[in-house]
Amino acid sequence: MTRGTASYQPAAGRPPAGLPGRLPRLLPGGLADGPASLAEHLARYGPPPALADGQALIAEVDRAGLSGRGGAGFPTARKLAVVAGRTAPVVVANGAEGEPASAKDKVLLARAPHLVLDGAVAAAGIVGARQAVVVAHRSVRGIVAAAAAERDRAQLDRVRIKVVAAADRFVGGEASAVVHWIERGVPTPTARPPRLAERGLAGAPTLVQNVETLAHLALIVRYGAQWFRSLGTPTEPGTMLVTVLGAVREPSVLEIALGTPAGQVLALAGGPSAPLQALLVGGYGGSWVRAAEAVSRPFSAAGLAGLGAGVGAGLVAALPRDACGLRETARVVRYLAGESARQCGPCWFGLAAVAGEVDRLAEGRTGDLRLLRRWLGQADGRGACRHPDGVVRLVRSALTVFRPELNGHAHGWCSGTGTVLPVPRTRPGGTGGH
Repeated sequence: MTRGTASYQPAAGRPPAGLPGRLPRLLPGGLADGPASLAEHLARYGPPPALADGQALIAEVDRAGLSGRGGAGFPTARKLAVVAGRTAPVVVANGAEGEPASAKDKVLLARAPHLVLDGAVAAAGIVGARQAVVVAHRSVRGIVAAAAAERDRAQLDRVRIKVVAAADRFVGGEASAVVHWIERGVPTPTARPPRLAERGLAGAPTLVQNVETLAHLALIVRYGAQWFRSLGTPTEPGTMLVTVLGAVREPSVLEIALGTPAGQVLALAGGPSAPLQALLVGGYGGSWVRAAEAVSRPFSAAGLAGLGAGVGAGLVAALPRDACGLRETARVVRYLAGESARQCGPCWFGLAAVAGEVDRLAEGRTGDLRLLRRWLGQADGRGACRHPDGVVRLVRSALTVFRPELNGHAHGWCSGTGTVLPVPRTRPGGTGGH
């Protein structure tokens, strides 16, 4: 998208915490563990501004450089521009968070639901929508519904807000799966046209944005692009919520400036609780990286690219030296294979075959690395959605990072004790059965 020339004057309000360079921006401080009330929210951020010129706002979001915080990292202004001006569009706030190890969206909705709703309403105003549907994880659905009711009583919004509980599936957080879940109760993702921006929910042009992305949008329309860019890097501005778990002293959801060194991210979570061998970054469709190589790298797309990794859904899982990376990978891959939408061969049959081979390697049984790599190549980029691609990325990174462990397992030796990554029990039937 070409940077716009329209002029937007942000609302005259004080930035969060009084200063533009301060954290946190998204998670309210000084409150109890419960959600911020509407009164507390307005006292912290000020009233939402009137949205008069959608094109000027899109240009301001473009200048801010906001990208999606749900995993794909697509430029937000481009998504807004594609939907703006179409007939009777709908906005969907995606808080499904099907990633088992991630908690950032749940924490955001539990602590600052009104900031997300502000962003959904702002997005609706920008693209000309009259309805916003918020899809929230079942654990926080009641909090979001109560916040929407509070706003309704205050007659704060001109947009109708509907709150829906998300599907409890890994693939249920993908944008098309979210739309299909709202429509039909089946969270099946698909990459086939037409695009959601052309024909999505009930056949209407649909903007699907992650809830954290919308929270950032709510602040950009208040304080402007220059304020947003006061943290982060020139090419990846702003902040990001990150879930840190595993071998750290204080597993938590943190808000960091993009570009913060990965080692500092661990330090903000209390630091490692044991010597580390690797980090899983980006989520279960992300990549393993060696801890020694990662700690000095900036936590950003550019900073992690040299390690074959990315920020993804904002997950950092610390693996201690006394855990087995192969067994952790095998557990995750077996779970991901069970989460198949069962709509294409590379996912339904390919991932099951990959999971079986990774199981054999992890258990020290005779495995065929050449065959496994061939199967990974056959699954990569050939699915009806991108679920197989994430599994391929995870397994390939494990084969590289845990190569010494492969040799040990082949001779009946394993360094691992216990488990680190949370893996839900595999459910029969695939996504199509729920």
